Amino acid sequence: MEAFQGRLVVVKVGGRLVQEGGVPEGILQDLKALHEQAKASLVFIHGGADIVTDIAKRMGKEQKFIVSPDGMRSRYTDKETMEIYTMVMAGKVNKSLVASFQSKGIKAVGLSGADGMLLKAERKKKLVILDERGRKIAIDGGYTGKIREVNVELLKGLLSAGYLPVVAPIAIDDEFNLLNVDSDRAAAYIAGALKADHLVYCTDVEGLILDGKLVRKLTLFEAEEELPRIGHGMKRKVYAAVEALNMGVKEAVITYGLGESPVIQALQHKVGTLLVP
Repeated sequence: MEAFQGRLVVVKVGGRLVQEGGVPEGILQDLKALHEQAKASLVFIHGGADIVTDIAKRMGKEQKFIVSPDGMRSRYTDKETMEIYTMVMAGKVNKSLVASFQSKGIKAVGLSGADGMLLKAERKKKLVILDERGRKIAIDGGYTGKIREVNVELLKGLLSAGYLPVVAPIAIDDEFNLLNVDSDRAAAYIAGALKADHLVYCTDVEGLILDGKLVRKLTLFEAEEELPRIGHGMKRKVYAAVEALNMGVKEAVITYGLGESPVIQALQHKVGTLLVP
């Protein structure tokens, strides 16, 4: 633990790992150890898209998914979907995760990007997507945003007081609209704004797989070169990690979040895919 003394670590956990509404036990134990033994500063960003989809369907609101020309798949967020998304992400999911941390004696504070203007974003006016025939078309942007600014002082204030911020991927624009923002990129922007020492993406696969093999390490240049070959789910994480490195984060790791001691092993470069400048 001495190697991580006083480090700033941003951890993002995907929605598939928080299906039961809590933080996986291995991740919890690692963050408790980093928080208490290494006195590391920790920020936690979560997904939860599958939970949003499930609850929306139960409410009678079918979800629409779109694919961008570069292969990124995402939810189309109209006004009603944004209301459901906010209710589930900032409410049910976020507070369940906060309760998980509190159960381990970690002081956690749940936030969305709207709280304290933590994540300011620009609302996308138009989205270019592929239709069912693979042709490019433009549609209304709905309530989807691109992050422009992070309220670093708010996060630093919470961290200096010993709190662990737990952030839901919702942003706010200049007209005070709540916007859906990608959780992987929210983690990248937060890590970049804080100039974090480490950014760890905990997911349901062991890392980036290319040609049937786990890629153990990529430089920034190599990651950008490989992006066209990567499937849309992992591409989003690699792209976000590249953004984070470009914003000054020292390293990023994409790893399996349900293994033994997943965060600490990732920080020790024993597991996952390491991306460096």
